[in-house]
Amino acid sequence: MIDLTVDGATLARTVERARERTIAIPTFAQMRDPGLVPPQVTESLRDVGLWDLDPRNLWRITWHNEPVPSGGGFGPVNWIEIPPEVTGVDARIIALVGKWFPTGAHKVGAAFGCLVPRLVTGQFDPTTQKAVWPSTGNYCRGGAYDSALLACDSIAILPEGMSQERFDWLASVAGETIKTPGSESNVKEIFDKCWELRRSGEDVVIFNQFDEFGNYLWHYAITGPAFVEAVEAAAPGAHVAGMVSATGSAGTIASGDYLKQVWPDVKVAASEALQCPTLLLNGFGAHRIEGIGDKHVPWIHNSRNTDMLVAIDDAAPMAVMRLFNEPAGIEYLASQGVPEAFLSQLPLLGISGISNLLSAIKFAKWHELSSRDVVLTVLTDSMEMYESRVDELRDEEGPFGPTEAAVAYHRDLLGATTDWMEELDHYGRKRIHNLKYFTWVEQQGKTFEEIQAQWHDPDYWTSIQGLIPEIDRLITEFNAATGLV
Repeated sequence: MIDLTVDGATLARTVERARERTIAIPTFAQMRDPGLVPPQVTESLRDVGLWDLDPRNLWRITWHNEPVPSGGGFGPVNWIEIPPEVTGVDARIIALVGKWFPTGAHKVGAAFGCLVPRLVTGQFDPTTQKAVWPSTGNYCRGGAYDSALLACDSIAILPEGMSQERFDWLASVAGETIKTPGSESNVKEIFDKCWELRRSGEDVVIFNQFDEFGNYLWHYAITGPAFVEAVEAAAPGAHVAGMVSATGSAGTIASGDYLKQVWPDVKVAASEALQCPTLLLNGFGAHRIEGIGDKHVPWIHNSRNTDMLVAIDDAAPMAVMRLFNEPAGIEYLASQGVPEAFLSQLPLLGISGISNLLSAIKFAKWHELSSRDVVLTVLTDSMEMYESRVDELRDEEGPFGPTEAAVAYHRDLLGATTDWMEELDHYGRKRIHNLKYFTWVEQQGKTFEEIQAQWHDPDYWTSIQGLIPEIDRLITEFNAATGLV
C-alpha cells in the first residue's frame, strides 16, 4: 500500500533541495486537468523543450501536452482514431498517444506516481539516497528522467536485449545503467538485481513498478479520465465496449478500474505475447514486443476487473511495424485507401502500441462490434525508440517490398483472427490472481494476508484510489514550503 507517514527531518532537507533547484511539483489534479496549472507556470514552458532535463517539465506529465517538441503549452488530450481501412472492423478504435510526454512515453507518469509520494512525505531523501528503477525499458527511462528533474541520483535496470536507443538515451540521463540477462520477458532477473542492490549496503530505494501502487494510482487518476475525455471529444454518446491494454506492469490497465466506475459494462482486456502466454496458459517464453514485461502477474494487477485475455503472436507487430515504417508499406496503405492524415500519424505507434492495436481489432471481432461501439487502447510510446529494430529486420528478413506489404496488411491487420482469446469468469479471474502467490509471496516478501485481501476485501482497491486528495494536499504543502508556487 502507499504509506503517507511523514518524516519531518528528511522532508525538511528535501524541501531545501527543491528550493535550491527551483523544483515545484504538480498535483494529481493538475496533471489530470492542466487548466488548474498556474498561468505563470504554463507561460514559463514556452522556452523549454519537451525532453529537456528541466524541472519545469514535471508540469508536462500529462496527456494534455500540446503536440510539439518544444515550447508547447496545454490543450486537449492527445488521441487518434485508427481508420477502418487499417483495422478492417466497423468498431471505432481510439488510442491515447504517449509520444507527447517527456521522454516520448507515458511511463514518466507511472514513475512520478511512485517517487513523488515518497518525496513529499520525507520517505525518500534525494540528498543521500539513490532511486532504483527496475524495468523492461520505458519505466526506467521515465524514472531516470523524473529523478534528474527532481535532483535525485538514479540507477536504471533493464534487460540487455532491449533496443539500443534506450541504452543510448539512458547513458546521458541515468546516474548508472545496469543490464540484466535476457530480453523483454526476463523480469525475475531484474528483481534478482534489486535484491542484490538491497543487500549491497548502498543506500538505495527500489521503485518497482510491478508492486508500487503509485503506478496503479497514477493511471487510475490520470489515464482513466484521459480516456473519458478522448471519448467525449471523438465519439460523444457512443457505447464504450472495451479497453484493451498489454498487462506490462499493470499500470495502464489500472485505468480500467476508473472506466468501470464511469461505464459499468465496459470490458477490460489484458493483452500479452503468444510466445509468453502467462495469463492465458500459465506459460513462459521470450518474445519481441518490447514494453510488456511478463512471466508473472504484477502485484498491482486488479484481476477482479479483468474480463478478457488476448494473445498476440509477436511476428504480427513486427511485420506491421515494417508496414507502417517502410516506404513500400506506406505506399501500399495509401493504395488501399488509408487516409493521408493517418499515414502521417503512423510513427506514433511503437511496437507495443501496434500490439495493442492488433489486440483491439481482435477484441472488436470477438464481440462482433458495430460502428456504434468504441474500443479504447493506448500507444505507450512511438517509433523513436525502435528505428534500430527496423534496420535489424531488414538485415534478417531482407527488403520489404509491395508483396511483403500486402501480406502484412491482409494477414496481420484485416486478417486478424479470434484465436488465442479467453473471456474470464469468476474462477478465470481468480486463477490469474492466484498466480501472484508464486512471485510475490514466495519470492518477493509479500504477505499471505495481503494477497487474500486483494481478492476478498472490496475496500482494498478503492482505499488506494481514495488516497489522491491526501497526496495532493501533501504536494501542495511541499510547494508552499519551498515558496515556489
